[in-house]
Amino acid sequence: MLGASGYAGRELCALILRHPSLSLAFATANEQRGSTVRIAGHNVTFVAPDDAVVGDTELVFSALPHGASREWVGRVRDSGVRAVDLSADLRPGNGCEGIAYGLTELNRSLVTGAQLVSNPGCYPTSILMPLAPLVERELVAPGASIIANSASGVTGAGNSPKREMLFGEVTEDYRAYGIGNTHRHLKEMRAIFDTWTLDADLVFTPHLLPVARGILSTITVPLSRPLGDVLSPWRDAYANEPFVEVSSETPALKDVVNRNVVRISAVPLAGVRTPTVLVTAAIDNLLKGAAGQAVQNANLMLGLDETAGLPL
Repeated sequence: MLGASGYAGRELCALILRHPSLSLAFATANEQRGSTVRIAGHNVTFVAPDDAVVGDTELVFSALPHGASREWVGRVRDSGVRAVDLSADLRPGNGCEGIAYGLTELNRSLVTGAQLVSNPGCYPTSILMPLAPLVERELVAPGASIIANSASGVTGAGNSPKREMLFGEVTEDYRAYGIGNTHRHLKEMRAIFDTWTLDADLVFTPHLLPVARGILSTITVPLSRPLGDVLSPWRDAYANEPFVEVSSETPALKDVVNRNVVRISAVPLAGVRTPTVLVTAAIDNLLKGAAGQAVQNANLMLGLDETAGLPL
């Protein structure tokens, strides 16, 4: 495990330590090397990245910061070891081709047995998963402007000390950031739109919630035709998916926190001239949005049961 000291890294360590078929070979943290922390009832001592014996493992997770992960994942690949990268370095839209994109339910055949998987971002997971069934059925109106507003808990910003993330700055507040359609996750989502050949704009605005974890996304989608049964695209697409829940009730963060699931609902909008649906999706940003999805991908890469070691 590379980059084990962050929120996603510690979550990954906990999942590995509880996993019936995985064991934690090492956990790196450069600035905290030598320190011991308690994770999932185990003492874990962080080592420097250079002291990690990568060649003795079957698979390495990298939760290193964006910009630092690419080099280390390259070293892992050169040693013949499989890798799951949780950074943005190898995701679509970042100048990398031919790497399996680990949005598991949509790319299972690419992930299964792969040598390297790029784990999706948390916001893209909460937006692309709900959109995919509409795209597959050609239900998105040509030239549509899809508007996604997403609110995330503060763990999504990482655990590096930042004044604006202090409890006194975040509590009893709610604010947008990355305004003007400039957030870095847009490159990833637009790249997937291109692979879908989707003729649509995406307007994405993230918001910071005064909670620790969870993402709630509300997505407005103009349709090419009205839907009789508004939930049918998701029920059909995800009927046999253990980590996708389709609900007639609007999801809340309490429905998904500490679970590796995405919960989706949709309603038609009244009072609009174009048939339009409002889709709502909720995930735990540290599980289905990061560590949990990484383990889900690793299970497939290693030929294990996809659900192994993951909280439902």
